[in-house]
Amino acid sequence: MSITMIPYSVNIKLAARTLTGTLNLQNKTAVDWGWQGLIAQGCHSSILIIDPKTSQTIQVLERHKANVVKVKWSRENYHHSLSSPYSLRLASADSAGKIIVWDVVSGTAHCEIQEHSKPIQDMDWLWTQDASRDLLLAIHPPNYIVLWNGDTGTKLWKKSYAENILSFSFDPFDPSNLALLTSEGIVFISDFSHSKPPGSGGKKVYIASPHASPAHTKPVPAALPAPTGAKKALNKVKVLITNEKPTAEAVTLNADCLQLSYLPSKRNHMLLLYPREILILDLELSQTVGVVAIERSGVPFIQVIPCAQRDALFCLHENGCITLRVCRSTTAPDESDPEQSVQELVYDLRSQCDAIRVTKTVRPYRMVICPVNENNAALAVSDGRVMLWELKAHVSKPTVNPSSGLSPLYAPVAFCGSPLGQNQKKIQDLSLNTMIGQSLVSGADPPPPSLQQEVQLKFLLTGLLSGLPLPPFALRMCPPLTTKNINHYQPLLAVGTSNGSVLVYNLTSGLLHKDLSVHSCEVKGIEWVSLTSFLSFATSTPNNAGLVRNELQHVDLPTGRCFAFRGEQGNDEPAIEMMKVSHLKQYLVVVFRDKPLELWDVRTGTLLREMAKNFPTVTALEWSPSHNLKSLKKKQLLAREAMARYTTLSDTEQSSVESSVISLLQDAESKSEGGGQAISAREHFVFTDTDGQVYHITVEGNTVKDGARIPPDGSMGSIACIAWKGDTLVLGDVDGNLNFWDLKARLSRGIPTHRGWVKKIRFAPGKGNQKLLVMYTDGAEVWDTKEVNMVSSLRIGRNVNYRILDIDWCTSDKVVLASEDGCIRVLEMAMKSASYRMDEQDLTDPVWCPYLLLPRAALTLKAFLLLQPWSGTFTMDITQVYVSALNGSHINPLDDMKSVLLDPELNLLQRCLLVSRLFGDESDLQFWTVAAHYLQSFAQARHLSVPVPEGQTPAEGTQATPQGHLDIYHDTLCESFYFQRFQLERVHLQEVKRSSYEHTKKCADQLLLLGQTDRAVQLLLETSADNPSYYCDSLKACLVTTITSSGPSQSTIKLVATNMIANGKLAEGVQLLCLIDKAADACRYLQTYGEWNRAAWLAKVRLNPAESSDVLKRWAEHLCSPQVNQKSKAILVLLSLGCFHKVGEMLQSMRYFDRAALFIEACLKYGVMELIGAAFVDYARLLRTLGLRESAAFWASRAGGAGEQLLEELFQGEGAVPEETEGLENTE
Repeated sequence: MSITMIPYSVNIKLAARTLTGTLNLQNKTAVDWGWQGLIAQGCHSSILIIDPKTSQTIQVLERHKANVVKVKWSRENYHHSLSSPYSLRLASADSAGKIIVWDVVSGTAHCEIQEHSKPIQDMDWLWTQDASRDLLLAIHPPNYIVLWNGDTGTKLWKKSYAENILSFSFDPFDPSNLALLTSEGIVFISDFSHSKPPGSGGKKVYIASPHASPAHTKPVPAALPAPTGAKKALNKVKVLITNEKPTAEAVTLNADCLQLSYLPSKRNHMLLLYPREILILDLELSQTVGVVAIERSGVPFIQVIPCAQRDALFCLHENGCITLRVCRSTTAPDESDPEQSVQELVYDLRSQCDAIRVTKTVRPYRMVICPVNENNAALAVSDGRVMLWELKAHVSKPTVNPSSGLSPLYAPVAFCGSPLGQNQKKIQDLSLNTMIGQSLVSGADPPPPSLQQEVQLKFLLTGLLSGLPLPPFALRMCPPLTTKNINHYQPLLAVGTSNGSVLVYNLTSGLLHKDLSVHSCEVKGIEWVSLTSFLSFATSTPNNAGLVRNELQHVDLPTGRCFAFRGEQGNDEPAIEMMKVSHLKQYLVVVFRDKPLELWDVRTGTLLREMAKNFPTVTALEWSPSHNLKSLKKKQLLAREAMARYTTLSDTEQSSVESSVISLLQDAESKSEGGGQAISAREHFVFTDTDGQVYHITVEGNTVKDGARIPPDGSMGSIACIAWKGDTLVLGDVDGNLNFWDLKARLSRGIPTHRGWVKKIRFAPGKGNQKLLVMYTDGAEVWDTKEVNMVSSLRIGRNVNYRILDIDWCTSDKVVLASEDGCIRVLEMAMKSASYRMDEQDLTDPVWCPYLLLPRAALTLKAFLLLQPWSGTFTMDITQVYVSALNGSHINPLDDMKSVLLDPELNLLQRCLLVSRLFGDESDLQFWTVAAHYLQSFAQARHLSVPVPEGQTPAEGTQATPQGHLDIYHDTLCESFYFQRFQLERVHLQEVKRSSYEHTKKCADQLLLLGQTDRAVQLLLETSADNPSYYCDSLKACLVTTITSSGPSQSTIKLVATNMIANGKLAEGVQLLCLIDKAADACRYLQTYGEWNRAAWLAKVRLNPAESSDVLKRWAEHLCSPQVNQKSKAILVLLSLGCFHKVGEMLQSMRYFDRAALFIEACLKYGVMELIGAAFVDYARLLRTLGLRESAAFWASRAGGAGEQLLEELFQGEGAVPEETEGLENTE
């Protein structure tokens, strides 16, 4: 019954897609791993979107005309709601200076940006997204930086610099800082803002080797052992950053600087990468504080990525090996010798993955790491492979004798920021900070052994994507879909490659189906002989006599069995030019260069005829679609009936059966020896000779008859190819003429295309489909042979920038083209290369990526994963919640996540953190990390019945929280005691490393602010007598030692300090105030003069909790002001002060309804705050708009009196939507 439903031309739906191959050298830097969980990679002028979890390409974006040189995912550092949904936005830049911002799901461009026509050197999205999340900064060569609005494509400002800019790096702690790596040095910009271009030319610094300036030599302390080999090399590269123009020697130092990046794990630190070392600079001192060097025999670096969650570096080496180096904790086991304790930052090698085999054409290009978890790395190789490495932590037995000299590495025993429950399920190796414990600082107590375990790290290869090999390619699509084979049809495309293998791709999924090594030289042609077998031929390079080795193989796909079709022959003969299989797949014609053609029987593999020596030279050949199979079958049927009748007749009647029937019968039977299958039907082929004469030859069984000849058409040149379908025959010649013959009406029509040599012509499959695909040297065209007009055209230089190497039809309305850029494209008949919509994709494995969903569906899914514990039972059955939203999407929560999300032990904070990780939501993750930490620490302090007034951090003694403290990458959000110790240690390091008077002065200043007066005096007294500041420093030393707390001296110093500040000497005034313990006043002055970060720093290191809390609260207010607009930062500051009620109110006023309600719920659970009912009501309304009615009712009932009205609405008018929610849709 269902068969009748299928229309005549049966068509399988294939998505337009691109199979990509090797990369271009310009694609080297074009790869990025976004918070969205996907990898984008440039391949020639296309961009691949790869899902690393299932290692499949889920989208290919095509719009660039030139090679893609940079791709960057937008940051997800903002609160997501219906008006600012989860969406996949990607910016890509090409070598012609064009930037495109994509909506990846639909494959369309938001906007296109063009300023100059040189390759974009670097670009990135701004990471502070409170004000706007559309801003994109790009370097347009040679020396411009331009800030664009990535949504509209408008230019906000443009600024030029004196030198050529190579790349830039944003300071991850301060949005107004930007560093540019230029051809001569580094330019630091400290007034970067989206509203106006930087005012000054920035602070220029040059990288110089210390030997360039003899004035700065510092005597080496005799106590230190003499430097040995590697150490000596390190001392050589102690790099200074100077403001003077360097000498010639130093310029070379800058020339091989490969990369500059701020460290996201510590404020004011930066790394510079050279082929043989990584330098870690402390920017307050402009001085190297750490060096990672490679031994002489080691493999040089290509790239390094610093992590944020821990002070660790992922390094990529020239042999494709990825190494992970983790900063050594500075707590020295023996504190007896303080000089020894901190010499420099040391990064220990903790893990490395296997190298790849590097050849001329195969070399590693770039690595990217997952920004959400920082424990997955992907390596892009020049041959189009992407290798996915995952970092795994293995619990190891504590070693008795650590021979390696490495201290053991510890991992915290906790999950999502909370201690692990008794039998709680956890996800192993969720992220880098769950695998590696915090780096300890001297003076802080290490966590108790019960809370950590010793681990070793290993890299595991968890995925591999490989591309096509290098072109040229020979393409052939398998026979078309028909009503007869519809049940087992697979759209397979065979691709012959230059190294002799044949790749078979399934075009439904775009995945490699089989990779068969068939030949020893370049495959020249493929012809299918059934749905699962094909013939392919390859020819070696000709010898001096012009003879080659011909290989003609028959390949059976299911078994992979190949055999030489022509047997032993094939060595030292003229090259095969082409082979053609007849329509019924019975016969095969093989045409040679200077040798008569051969005719084979495909079914038996026998040679039927080798043509005589005087046979004309063939220039083009095609089998006719007409044959006598139907009439033969009819005859056979008649004969069988007659036979059956014949055997049942009596003798007398037998004689009356005509003898003709019997002869017919025997004839038919002899032809159907193989049980009716091997009827040899009559088939014809036509070919042309060098003069253009058309020959017609009939083949039946093993008889070959020569038919009529048609004289050449005068208007045509030498015929290059023929195509025949139905009653239409088309000839193409070397001059670009097409001749259309209508065999029924006996008419012919010649059309000059003026496109040069017609290389190939092919009719489309499907009954009555008369479309024709034509290939030229410079492109391709589709013609309609019924109307004799051109349907679409593709021409190099006009609408594409690559040459076409081979063509075929893959369905009745889609073509497949192999091109010189190493890609194979499946295109619509219009041959516009276009990206596809992701929701039309037929993915083999479902992908977890909420960003692929409709905005509303993604938010529903998130609410669903967050809310469940209150519906009593916990299910992962998303369908019952919201079927329509998730329709057609390939979302599949990973199985290990499933069991954890279903675990009743998972508390609310852990759930919020886990879901923000699953969604790759940067702002959520930041908020919940800080919130979870401080909620637990304040709750614990309260539990220990230490009354802590709101706004004060629990005192040092009560810091018995399971996690100890926030890690230093949270900067001023950390606990004061830890922050203080970290800063002290940093000054020690700076002191060891200082090498000029400038440095010594900066160290002394820092020590004074930190209250380390004795050490500061020692440094001040080091000033040499010939230094202009000698007198001043000596007096300062005297002042510091003699400060007494007597009233008059205090008031004098205070007066002097305020005068200094009033006269523009802010830093000096602040120092004096710190000397007389008036640090609170100092902070106030700093804030008055706009030095907010400095004030926060000082409050953290010098003030008691109450005073410091005042300073930080003022800072939070400042951050909320409209001109600063960093409310999300303000919320984090308030969280660290324990002002939970204020945070709840702010979240609600900012309309972050989901975050507000969940946060208040968590606070209630920990008993650190009273209910804000309105927030629950708002959240319930939001849930109702998402269609989650049960959850809405739950929250409304939690809201006390405020929720009563909403509860009534929910239960009285089942279908009615109250007015309030209608406006809610489009507000933030």
